[in-house]
Amino acid sequence: MASQQPLLSISNLHIDQYDQIKRLMDKVYADLGGAWPMHTIKYLITEFEEGQIGIWDGDQLVGIALSIQVTYQRFSNPHTYEDIVDTNNIVNHDPNGDALYGLDVVISGDYRGMRLGRRLYDARKELCRQYNLRAILAGGRIPNFYKYPDLNPAQYIEQVDQKQIYDPILSFQLANDFQVKRLLKKYLPEDEQSEGYATLLEWNNILFEPDDRVIEVSKNIVRVGAVQWQMRAIESAEEMMKQIEYFVDTVSDYQSDFILFPEFFNAPLMGLIEQKNQTEAIRYLAEYTPKIKDQIARLAVEYNANIITGSMPLEEDGIIYNVSYLCHRSGEIDEQRKIHITPHEKTDWVIQGGDKVSVFQTDAGKIGILICYDVEFPELSRFMAEQNIEILFVPFWTDTKNSYLRVRYCAQARAIENECYVVIAGSVGNLPQVESLDVQYSQSAVFTPSDLYFPQDAVLAEATPNTEMLLFADLDLSKLKILHSEGSVRNLKDRRTDLYELKLKN
Repeated sequence: MASQQPLLSISNLHIDQYDQIKRLMDKVYADLGGAWPMHTIKYLITEFEEGQIGIWDGDQLVGIALSIQVTYQRFSNPHTYEDIVDTNNIVNHDPNGDALYGLDVVISGDYRGMRLGRRLYDARKELCRQYNLRAILAGGRIPNFYKYPDLNPAQYIEQVDQKQIYDPILSFQLANDFQVKRLLKKYLPEDEQSEGYATLLEWNNILFEPDDRVIEVSKNIVRVGAVQWQMRAIESAEEMMKQIEYFVDTVSDYQSDFILFPEFFNAPLMGLIEQKNQTEAIRYLAEYTPKIKDQIARLAVEYNANIITGSMPLEEDGIIYNVSYLCHRSGEIDEQRKIHITPHEKTDWVIQGGDKVSVFQTDAGKIGILICYDVEFPELSRFMAEQNIEILFVPFWTDTKNSYLRVRYCAQARAIENECYVVIAGSVGNLPQVESLDVQYSQSAVFTPSDLYFPQDAVLAEATPNTEMLLFADLDLSKLKILHSEGSVRNLKDRRTDLYELKLKN
């Protein structure tokens, strides 16, 4: 390599560059027959130019990556090199294939150690994403296997994976997020160093979308709207519903996929009667819940938005529960009951906890709901994370700043440890005519995981404290998929399930 600083560029290969391609392959593959003939390279470039990539230092070719399309179902199962390239060097490219197959990655010996192989692999991954292919497959030689006659292939692969042995091909593949899917026997019989063995390697495209109709493809960008609700005295239930519809109408104008209200946002209704005690007041409030739920469900359809109804008290067989309803814009209604009941709710309102933790499939992703105090218990959201939750909604009611911060910090922790978005919404203002709800403290917010793909402070949006307002944020669900697979840390993937597990008793 010349002593001056290299000037590297990456581009697709052209057939008029064959002489340089041949020179590079002849040098690197001297022990495996050298370069492919011109008709093979010409076929690759003609049929699938995007899959043939070169790295240049000025006008000198210093690295190449050759690829084809194949059918995943066929080539994710046992096969040989001749199934890919026959004895006449005819390549089995399928333009309708749903996977990329890596043929060769060749780097000039003078440029080893400059991580050019990683650049080529990154380019392949981007090609796989752009073509919406299921995976990258490759048959990988294990050229150092012959040095360990006391090991069988499975033992050799395991020790390479544990970095006890270095293999120039397999070690590189593993470092680039490829997984060994199976061992291939007699893959390339003339490969004496590998003794004919190879590994079938696979990199999954986590952004792959099946070939469905466009209307059925799940959304990547989801808009959420949170209502930081002002508690105020009202004269009737009709006035309460007008206030609810006002916010639904306003938030839906921004084409929001979800609208989140706070916990006990309908508490002003308790001010419509003279309160003898708090237990009677909460039961009075519960009388309105079925009607409010049905009216919000109508609004969800009418305004084309999924609405999380904060929470409302529900009386069932004489027992009061704290319930949040998910009113889908399709008209379907789901519910999540508060599991952990605060001392105040138990003592003054005699509320009991629910016994079911649910994850809901919506037209804008998988979501969960935890009501206020529930978010302070990490087990619940971990159950949801195991079912691939993408957004966690937390309606809350807090009276003081320290109780608010308890909810906030726990919500941020849930976003980090479960690698999901968390949206919280609370109420503000005063309600002096309702005992125990005379003051509120809130700052609604949207939290993200903490990694390179997200804001530095892991806060996507937050409201002005103690001010009635709306909060909007666009959530990129594709970033979550990348995080799960390629994050700088992988909280879900790296759990030691060999040491511990979480079980739901019922």
